[in-house]
Amino acid sequence: MDSQTVILAAGCVLWRRSPTAEGIELALVHRPKWADWSHPKGKLKRGETFEDAAIREVREETGMKCALGTPLPTARYLVRGCPKEVRYWSAQATDGAFAPSREVDRMAWLPPAAARGRLTRERDKELVTVLLGVLRTAGEHL
Repeated sequence: MDSQTVILAAGCVLWRRSPTAEGIELALVHRPKWADWSHPKGKLKRGETFEDAAIREVREETGMKCALGTPLPTARYLVRGCPKEVRYWSAQATDGAFAPSREVDRMAWLPPAAARGRLTRERDKELVTVLLGVLRTAGEHL
């Protein structure tokens, strides 16, 4: 695969401590163009690092600032016949508020099991499982 033709993107599995219950919640975004629920992600801009793109995309799609954590598995798949690579991180939300846009019209904070059920793609559901393992290893109370 020629690296010149690969679509490069970055995103996060964004989480926060639940404000109303034990455990954590994950932020999912709804993209009307694709009619799907996913983790915030998007293409790199020229000269941008994967980490900077992940933080920017979280901010653009969810309105949240975040602290990047552990790298998560990279997703590789085809989009209209072109290879795409999306690098993901765990990220804790630190501040902010959602505002709908043309690209993302809804956002939901959900407990992990509910998030897994709402996510459209299997590869996104698998990231939830990996995130929970990372947080448990770090000693987070889930």
